[in-house]
Amino acid sequence: MRTVSLLPAATEIVAALGALEHLVGITHECDYPAVVCSRARVTRSAVDGRGAPGAVDAQVRALADGGAPLFTLLEKQIVSLHPELILTQAQCDVCAVSEADVRALARRISPEPRVVTLTGTTLDGVLADVAAVGEALGVADEAEELLDGLRARLRAVHETLKAARAPRPRAAIIEWTDPVYAAGHWVPEMVHRAGGADVLASPGEHSRPRPLAEVAAADPEVVVIAPCGYDVARAAAEARRVAGLDEWRWLRGRQVWAMDSNALLGRPGPRLIDGVETLARIFNPTLFSELDPLHAVAIGSG
Repeated sequence: MRTVSLLPAATEIVAALGALEHLVGITHECDYPAVVCSRARVTRSAVDGRGAPGAVDAQVRALADGGAPLFTLLEKQIVSLHPELILTQAQCDVCAVSEADVRALARRISPEPRVVTLTGTTLDGVLADVAAVGEALGVADEAEELLDGLRARLRAVHETLKAARAPRPRAAIIEWTDPVYAAGHWVPEMVHRAGGADVLASPGEHSRPRPLAEVAAADPEVVVIAPCGYDVARAAAEARRVAGLDEWRWLRGRQVWAMDSNALLGRPGPRLIDGVETLARIFNPTLFSELDPLHAVAIGSG
């Protein structure tokens, strides 16, 4: 089934299902696994994400205020691929193309491709999306096998924490630093399943800006700096930058970590389970195997 994925997480789901032979088109952001980079790119972003967080936020706000789209669908390219299935999302218009635009495009293609929308805002919702993609691709059995493995890994973390009666450290996951956003959607649940207590957000709720004073007043013991779209090296550089600012001086004396949000927190696909395992290693390092420095690094307390 000729498939166009308009979300990096959807691309990762297709790969995890062993169905890459179906994939003919991907977004400008899709990069995992590396083999997908040979597929046609069918989206373009109007935002230069290489700038400082404040500059990127200013670009997004300017485009939104002017009614301009953040992302462009390369319609001619998509039509030329003759898709039978298009995978999109309905979680965030800032993170990917909008579902409405995708469905409008699908109606202009003949024959009209099926559109499957990822809607999960919790871990269970993300796992349901994996099943939906598997069904659409005709690999439902493979999807069930993948889901069994992912759930087993979550149980293993839970059972390890339960057996040790591990304490739950108070944690704050920062998904943007200027302005400050606390990570929402599935991340608070990931924190809970990893053995922490999220002091800023509740499972399923949208990420939203928070006054820095509110973050400090929440008194987290562990602060994870994981800006959306950043790998661990870039997150570490940003964490060190803010740790040196006077308005972030409340970080001193706390555990501060940088984490690969791009791979482990921001994409609602199978690697969220890697994210849970990474957070568990941060919160209770003596109970789990050694932390992969490509996933997270300690920054110190400032």
